[in-house]
Amino acid sequence: MLTERQLLILQVIIDDFIETAHPVGSRAISKNGNVPYSAATIRNEMADLEDMGFLEKTHSSSGRIPSEKGYRYYVDHLIAPITLKKDVNIIKNIIQDGFFEFEQVVQMSAEVLSKLTNYTSIILGPELYETKLKQIQLITLSDHTAVAILVTNTGHVEHRSFSIPPDIKPSDLEKMVNILNERLNGVPIVRLPEMFRTEIAALMKRYINDFEKSYDYLKAVFFNENPVKLYIGGKSNILMQPEFNDVDKIRSFYSMMEREDEIANLLKGSESGIKVTIGHENEVEAIKDFSLITASYHLGEGQMGTIALLGPTRMEYRKVISLLKGLSNEMTDALYLWYKNNE
Repeated sequence: MLTERQLLILQVIIDDFIETAHPVGSRAISKNGNVPYSAATIRNEMADLEDMGFLEKTHSSSGRIPSEKGYRYYVDHLIAPITLKKDVNIIKNIIQDGFFEFEQVVQMSAEVLSKLTNYTSIILGPELYETKLKQIQLITLSDHTAVAILVTNTGHVEHRSFSIPPDIKPSDLEKMVNILNERLNGVPIVRLPEMFRTEIAALMKRYINDFEKSYDYLKAVFFNENPVKLYIGGKSNILMQPEFNDVDKIRSFYSMMEREDEIANLLKGSESGIKVTIGHENEVEAIKDFSLITASYHLGEGQMGTIALLGPTRMEYRKVISLLKGLSNEMTDALYLWYKNNE
């Protein structure tokens, strides 16, 4: 159990280190107007905090830095929520500025969040297991290629290119679109391959001449589904952090950012609300030196997505947690209204 004096000193050290990235010494703490103790007293308490595992001593300085245990205690017990009206209003204005697609609000949110924090933002779209197809459009790009535009009930829009079957008539393409929209409206995205292979293929054979020749061309539209969608902002922000001037760490980070499935698995299943994982609490080796803070947002029919910020363990936890709470609420409200208006 930490004493009131130890709690105050621990908080001052962590606040100072978050701001400066430099080890904190007893003399600097004694000059803090909120700390009414002598440098000698502070030095003794710092030694005790180090013995208890809350602080660490660097080789290059007589000062101390927070350990992962210290950060965990700080996040769980010492930080108080703050209101960031200006930053939240920036997010609110962007989100409410008349977006037309789900992608727009999520991508803009990721970009704004990374700019406001100087960390890497990651937003995981709601899993498509409950997302349903609303409409399909086919647009001919040339004599040989076309693009299928799939629109879901959540506003997710996906463009899937495919080769136009040879010798197919424009009227047959139109019939295909009509059949697809009639039979697939309201069908969960993940069921599209099965539906196309069975019911849709059977119908097409009845109404489209020589459909067997077209099957392999069109299946690219339906066997291409991705149940998750990631939006990433501020990948290069990691280069601004003094902790990451190590080339191997940077290479490892960028390599992980290219493995979207791994990132999605990291964020999937995040519980509702705010979650903070610090350093070695993270399961992925590439982010053992990072802190990851996640928040959930909701989108119609109970579907949930995840907002995350990835940065150094010396993260501005108070600011980030408040921002994520604000963004989560604004995204949930805006997407709920969009969802209701587009049912």
